[in-house]
Amino acid sequence: MLESLISFSIATILLAFSPGPDNLYVITQSLVSGTKSGIATTLGLVSGCIIHTTLLAFGISAIISASYSLFYILKVIGAFYLLYLAYQVFKTETTLKLDASITKKTPFKLFKQGVLMNLMNPKILIFFLAFFPGFLWDKTENIILQFYVLGIVFMLISFTVFSFLAFLAGYISSSWAKNQLVLSFLKWLQIIVFIGIAIFILIP
Repeated sequence: MLESLISFSIATILLAFSPGPDNLYVITQSLVSGTKSGIATTLGLVSGCIIHTTLLAFGISAIISASYSLFYILKVIGAFYLLYLAYQVFKTETTLKLDASITKKTPFKLFKQGVLMNLMNPKILIFFLAFFPGFLWDKTENIILQFYVLGIVFMLISFTVFSFLAFLAGYISSSWAKNQLVLSFLKWLQIIVFIGIAIFILIP
């Protein structure tokens, strides 16, 4: 259990720091409206993960418990999806574009917007489906409980990392947007992380 949680935590930290729509949105809000706005957005994004974790736990736990073959097939599908994500990142540009039309909103509005952004993105649930099963530590134990433990760890780490990015962006202003070397490094880091997790999932 401990080994799986440590591996899961390390992978989650690397993923949280890798550029993606959520953390780039948090950075943008922090650059435009300050650290508090970024943290409010982060709280909303992370809160939406509770729903995704619940859907994941109750949607596939019975399948996993019933058949190891299906569990392995799920891991293969998950690995291919992660490789697809790596390819999508490879094709994207590294430029962070700030939207001048973004206006300051109250923390509660930013929280609600973060929740909606999370829940309305079906790729997040698919990502959970691909990412989480590879870190289950015992198929014979309570699968639902294991998913919730992983979900809580994922949310805590994501909130911590995103809040750090919000704090950092609030202080260094637009330097992230101008430093293409940093953005390029983070892009390739994300590609390496996705490929590494795909390989890890396939290892028995």
